[in-house]
Amino acid sequence: MIKRFLLLILTITFISANAQIEKELPAKPSPQKLVVDYTNTLAPDQKAALEQKLVAFDDSTSTQIAVVLVETTGDRDIADYAVALGRAWGIGNKEFNNGILLLVAKNDRKIWIATGYGLEGALPDILAKRIIENEIKPNFKGSDFYRGLDEGTDAIISATKGEYDAPDNYGRRKGGNKRSVPGIFIILIVVIILSIFRRRGGGGGAGGLLFFPMGGLGHGGGSSSGSSGFGGFGGGSFGGGGAGGDW
Repeated sequence: MIKRFLLLILTITFISANAQIEKELPAKPSPQKLVVDYTNTLAPDQKAALEQKLVAFDDSTSTQIAVVLVETTGDRDIADYAVALGRAWGIGNKEFNNGILLLVAKNDRKIWIATGYGLEGALPDILAKRIIENEIKPNFKGSDFYRGLDEGTDAIISATKGEYDAPDNYGRRKGGNKRSVPGIFIILIVVIILSIFRRRGGGGGAGGLLFFPMGGLGHGGGSSSGSSGFGGFGGGSFGGGGAGGDW
């Protein structure tokens, strides 16, 4: 009985705290964007470049990576603030909860990568921490915020694909030799396929060669036309996974 009462008190306290922090969050942008800079740190062309990359990734995978820069999270811990913001905006797909929020509190000099439920396996806390330490912080320390966010989001995208290979303390890539083998096989397969198309000869061979890369470029063309606007957040949720750091 006492345990149930304590659980009820904790639940009420948690809900009350969440309700309070949500009042302090910035409203969902209108129109909705994946890159939102409340600090005016990024130049318009830098925001546009990041937005285009993240919209294209969302189009091809439905995984939504949002980058938000705020002046400060106030008295709130940046981790709590990031999770609350991710939930309030609904970053990610509602069915798969595949949203990621890269939050920067500029005046606090803090960074947090919050991961939705569905991506906690692909982007575990330790990997998010490595991305902050290796890609984001070194650039932020040099006041190159755009490069830090650009390289950081590139690393996050690679991690969701299982391709991110963080350097160790000596600057060498862990498992680099292991990863180079599959890459060689992929190149060999591509060469073999191209050779098969060439052997068909004449107009048919040329058609085959033109058709093959079109399969790879098909989505690129679509993302170019679709990159004019972000379709909106999908109602994803967050469970508290993530990692942070300061610079």
